[in-house]
Amino acid sequence: MTFASAAAGLASTPEALHAAAYAEPVFVALAGGVGGARLLAGLVDAVDATLVTAVVNVADDFVLHGLTICPDLDTVTYTLAGANDTVAGWGLAGETWAAMEALERLGGQAWFRLGDRDLATHLYRTQRLAEGATVSDVAAELARAHGLRCTILPVTDELIRTMVTVAGEEIGFQDYFVARRHSVAVEAVRFAGIETARPAPGVIEAIGTAARVIVCPSNPVVSIGPVLDVPGVAAAVSARRDDVVAVSPIVGGAALKGPADRMLTELGHESSVVGVARMW
Repeated sequence: MTFASAAAGLASTPEALHAAAYAEPVFVALAGGVGGARLLAGLVDAVDATLVTAVVNVADDFVLHGLTICPDLDTVTYTLAGANDTVAGWGLAGETWAAMEALERLGGQAWFRLGDRDLATHLYRTQRLAEGATVSDVAAELARAHGLRCTILPVTDELIRTMVTVAGEEIGFQDYFVARRHSVAVEAVRFAGIETARPAPGVIEAIGTAARVIVCPSNPVVSIGPVLDVPGVAAAVSARRDDVVAVSPIVGGAALKGPADRMLTELGHESSVVGVARMW
């Protein structure tokens, strides 16, 4: 499949463009948060955005204040919409923090900072899930609301959770990454619930029909790892081996952002491009 042949049959309305990209994407990117979002931002500048599908990690999703929060899906969405905070790498640009400040005064949990406008995303998602929508449904709705022309798919609609063992204690990923500022050594990582998870609708089809499958420079352990570990995904990617390219998040032995280099070393892998390749 060539770019031209894939693009030739696309209809002109946004809805038709979105549907066509969902059915037959040309580029599929396996992505985590910041690293994946940045590569995707460049990709949609280089090719027609309707020909791009992002398959996004959801293993670091969690519930806080009764709200379902999907950090990687939101980072990808905000970045592709040009609405992200480019300094922090997460959240929305120009955010205000009145709700968090009020929560702190009340003595509530404010260790995971949610901006006032960002809260609207989590409120909407939680409402829609309670109404029976899937994570995939909400991801598509939020993408449309932000005017995106690419397709954003969670790797699964089912509940999977990254659990990290530090100092002999197993904790949730956000506890490790945000509350403890990923400053403690990692002894083990597991993805709870992943053995019985199923790929979200469209994921395997997208990988199977893509002209290129791109593994983004996201953390290979906790961002790309759970994407590939959803049953069926690694096999689908392996079947397209000749058409897969990967961008390493490790350059000169160091992570471009975050704790990927330390995490690789702590778990017995080499912190290098070769180490990442061997791990996959």
